[in-house]
Amino acid sequence: MAATRGWATINGLRFPCAVGRSGRRAAKREGDGATPIGAFKVRRVYYRPDRLLRPSTRLPVAPLRPDDGWCDAVGDRNYNRKVKHPYPASAERMWREDHLYDLVVVLDHNEKPRVQGLGSAVFMHVARPGYQPTAGCIAFQRQHLLRILKLLGPGSVVRTAP
Repeated sequence: MAATRGWATINGLRFPCAVGRSGRRAAKREGDGATPIGAFKVRRVYYRPDRLLRPSTRLPVAPLRPDDGWCDAVGDRNYNRKVKHPYPASAERMWREDHLYDLVVVLDHNEKPRVQGLGSAVFMHVARPGYQPTAGCIAFQRQHLLRILKLLGPGSVVRTAP
C-alpha cells in the first residue's frame, strides 16, 4: 500500500500533509490517483470569497466563482486549464461544498508544455479530516495552508519526493 501521508518542509517549517491515494509517482498519468514527484513552481491562488477573506501572500490571488472548473478531459483543447461551467467536456468543479477548494494553490505540473494524459489539476488545497488521501494533490489543514501562503512568492518551488 502506498504512503498517502507525509510532511512538507517550507522555509524550514514542517507541515503534515496528505498526498494521492496511490502515493507519489515520477510517471504521473491522468486519473492514476498519484501525486507527481518533482519540483513545481507555485503559480496562483484561488479562494472561496464566501468562506474566507483574501489570503495574505505575494502570489497572484483571485476569488473563485460558482461556475469555475478545471478541465481534466484528455484530448480537449483546454486540458489542464481553468474553464467555466457548464463545460462540454469533463471538468472538475472548483466551487465545492466539501471545503477542499476553499483555498487552492495551482502548481505548474504539466503546464508548459501541456501533454495530454500526463495529469491535470495538481493543486495544493485543504485536507479532508484525518488527512485522507487526495486524487493526486497535496493537502494541508486550512490554517497550515494559510501560513504556507505567507511564506510563498513568485518563483517559489514545491518539491515532492518519493
